[in-house]
Amino acid sequence: MTEERTESFSYRQFNATFIELAIHIGFIGLLVAWTFVLVHPFIPIIVWSVVLTVALYPVFDWLAAILGGRRRLAAALITMFGLLVVIGPVTWLGLGVIDGLKTLIGQLDSGKLSIPPPPESVRDWPLVGQQFYDFWTLASTNVRSALTYLLPQLKPLGDILLNAASNAGTWTLQFLVSVIIAGFLFSPGPLLVTAMKTLAFRIDATHGERFVKLSGATIRAVSRGVIGISVLQAVVGGIGMSLAEVPGASFLTLAILVLGIIQIGPLLVVAPLLVWSWTTMTTGPALAFTACMATVTLIDNVLKPFVLARGLTTPTLVTLIGVIGGILAHGIGGLFVGPVVLALAWDLLNVWIRDSKALAK
Repeated sequence: MTEERTESFSYRQFNATFIELAIHIGFIGLLVAWTFVLVHPFIPIIVWSVVLTVALYPVFDWLAAILGGRRRLAAALITMFGLLVVIGPVTWLGLGVIDGLKTLIGQLDSGKLSIPPPPESVRDWPLVGQQFYDFWTLASTNVRSALTYLLPQLKPLGDILLNAASNAGTWTLQFLVSVIIAGFLFSPGPLLVTAMKTLAFRIDATHGERFVKLSGATIRAVSRGVIGISVLQAVVGGIGMSLAEVPGASFLTLAILVLGIIQIGPLLVVAPLLVWSWTTMTTGPALAFTACMATVTLIDNVLKPFVLARGLTTPTLVTLIGVIGGILAHGIGGLFVGPVVLALAWDLLNVWIRDSKALAK
């Protein structure tokens, strides 16, 4: 009789404990889900704020030392400079694109838009030579007919560009807010890093601190190797196109920047421009313009891998896969999230392999 009562009591106690635990877990899950719903609209701003803080912190630390330890002043100067860097080029590119579109539409309406006929050597291009020659010939004689033929094929691309243009204002505003928030994160930077290391230690006491350092190094490497190199390509290409008086230079500069960031590369812009230069310019200017555009391509193929690998133990290929996969999965914010996640996964895999070999011995 006593054993039955003990078993019954234990069973009731287990049920009560299980129900209490389920309520606690359910409440925590509800709180986490609700928090995510509230924070979700601000995730892009938070991500970019953290990225900017981590990427620019060495500059902030250096500037604060020059200013005699006045960290708030250093943060304010970097924030103002960041706002100028964002607002200036965006305004220039926006006005340039609008002006270029107005000029193009005006030339189309007046019939003044003229395209030179193709050279005979175009016929000898492999695979697409004859088709490209025929289309170029049509465009040189009747621009409207060429556009009528081309527009259906470009409709999917046009939808993407229109969607990107409609979101450009939102992206710019988010980035400006991120720059301002990053300015407030510089001064308490060491405290934030300590908090992150403490959290990482609670997750993994053995490797947590190294993971925090790896995340910061990856963000800085991607900032230099992707954003920095893409900006450098756009600057070099934009200067060359402006000097050569290329139509729509502002829009093409923006295209080089975007194509560089999303890892497609500037060749889609450079190749048609080289054809245009050799059909409209004399030999000297065409050679100079070709050298400038070749520099843009070489920066992408030679300098970017070197800068991207600097300071990282993660293979460059893994970092590039993280950049591309992050952009495809999460948009422009995934540019940094993807490489960090893959870098941590790669490091965990290496730790697991080393531990397995140590146990085997």
